[in-house]
Amino acid sequence: MTSGKRNVRDVAVLGGGLTGLTAAFYLYREAADKGVPVRVTVWEASDRLGGKVNTLRRDGFVIERGPDSFLARKLPMVRLAEDLGLTEQLTGTNPAAKKTYISRDGVLHPMPAGLNLGVPTDPEAFLLTGLVSDEGKRRALEETRLESAPAGQPDETVGAFLERHFGPEMVTRIFEPLLAGIYAGDLYALGLEETFPQFRDLERQYGSLIRGMTEARRAQSERQPDDGAKERSIGSAFLTFRRGLSTVTEALEERLQAYGCEIRLGTRAASLSVLPEQRSERLRYRLNAADGRQIEADAVVLALPAPAIADLLEPYADVASMRGIHSVSVANVVFAYDRADIGHPLDGSGFLVPRGEGRLITASTWTSSKWRHTAPEGKRLIRCYVGRAGEEGNVELSDAEIVAGVRRDLHELMGVDAEPAFAEITRLRHSMPQYPVGHRRAASAFLSELGEKLPGVCPAGQPFGGVGLPDCAAEGRRAADALLGLWRGSED
Repeated sequence: MTSGKRNVRDVAVLGGGLTGLTAAFYLYREAADKGVPVRVTVWEASDRLGGKVNTLRRDGFVIERGPDSFLARKLPMVRLAEDLGLTEQLTGTNPAAKKTYISRDGVLHPMPAGLNLGVPTDPEAFLLTGLVSDEGKRRALEETRLESAPAGQPDETVGAFLERHFGPEMVTRIFEPLLAGIYAGDLYALGLEETFPQFRDLERQYGSLIRGMTEARRAQSERQPDDGAKERSIGSAFLTFRRGLSTVTEALEERLQAYGCEIRLGTRAASLSVLPEQRSERLRYRLNAADGRQIEADAVVLALPAPAIADLLEPYADVASMRGIHSVSVANVVFAYDRADIGHPLDGSGFLVPRGEGRLITASTWTSSKWRHTAPEGKRLIRCYVGRAGEEGNVELSDAEIVAGVRRDLHELMGVDAEPAFAEITRLRHSMPQYPVGHRRAASAFLSELGEKLPGVCPAGQPFGGVGLPDCAAEGRRAADALLGLWRGSED
C-alpha cells in the first residue's frame, strides 16, 4: 500500500479469444509505459486460447477452422501484428484468383466487374451478367436517380434499405449471398447502422450508392497513400499469416507469459460481485468460477459473448441490448485433394450460394487458389460453409451427412467427383452475432450505464465492435485504453 492506495492494479480478463488476449497485451504494454504496475489474470472457459481463431497445420496444409483472413484497410489488426513483430509473416491473396462466382439455378456465374459490396459501379459489365434479369438490371441502374437523403433517417434493416435502392431481385441474387454471408444472417433482420453504416453515409451525401461508390473510388485513386498503408497491405484487400491466423494468438500468449500473466484454461466465470466498501476509493470486484475458484480484481474485462455478459451483469445494469443479440451457428468443411483429381480449374477465390438454391453449401472458398501458402505442391484445399440464419439445423447433421451433402453440391456445381484425401469439419455453434435494428445505440447506452455503476468493469468484443478480427483487436485495445484512462483519472 502506498498513500492509502494499492500499488499494483489487478485485472481479470474473462475470455481468451483475440479480444481478451489483445486487451491483456495492451494493458501490460501501455501500463508499463505509463508507470502503472498491473497484474493480469486471463480466464478462458475452453481448453485452448484463441477463440474462433483456430489454425490446423496438417501434412503441410495450413487449414483455418474459423476465420481465414482480415481486411487490410482495417488497421487495428495490422497494428497489432506490428506491435508483436509479425509483419514479415503477413501475406495477401493470390492476385490471379480475383474472380468470384455466384450460383444461379445450378450454374456458377462470375460476379460482374465493378461490384463494390454488391453495388454495381460498372454499368456495362453489370448489363452482361446472367445473375439478374433484364428487368432487375434496369431497376437497379435506376438507383442513380435518387437524391441525397436528409440526416436523421431512422435505422432500418439492410434488406429494406437495399430493396428501396435497387429492387428485390438485386437483394436476392447479389446482396444477400455477398453481404449476409459475412454474418451468416438474414438481411431483413440485420440493422443497417449496426452492419453497413457506410451505406447510410453515402445515401446522405449522394442519394445514390452507385454515384457515391463511384466518387469514393475516384477520390481514393487520386489520394496519396498515408502512413505506409499501401506497404502494409501488400497490395491485397485481405491479409493473413503464412502459418495461419493462430500465429497472432500464439504470439499474444507468448508475450503475456513473458509479462507474467496468469492464464487459466477451463475456467468459466459464474458470477461477479462488488466487494464491500473498503478504505480504498476504488471499487473492487470478486469473480467466482464455476469450479469454485475465486479472484479479486480492481478491474474486469468481459471479452465474452453477449449472453455471458448479460448473465454476469444482469444484477447491476439493463442487459436488454445483450439479450437482444441472437447468434447463428455455422460449420466449416475443408476437403484436401491431389491436384490431379480436381478437374475444375479453380480459377478464382470461390463461389457464393443464394438462399433458395436448394444447396447445403452456403459458400465455398477455393483456399489453395486464394491463399497460395495453404497447400503443398501438387495438393489443393477447398473450404465450404454450412449453416446460416434459417438453416442452422444443417450444422447438426452428422459428419457423414455433411460430407455427403457437400460432395454432392461440389459435384453438381463444379463437376468435382473425387473423394477427398481427408475432411475437416468444424462446428461453430452460436458464433455469428446478428445485430438488430437499434443495437448500436442500445449497446452504447449499456456501456455508459456500466461506466457509472461499475467503474472498471469493461465489456468488449463482438457485441460492441463487429465480427471481424480487426474489430476484435480494436475492442481489446479500447478496453485497455478505457482502464488506463480510468486509473489516470483516479490518480488525478
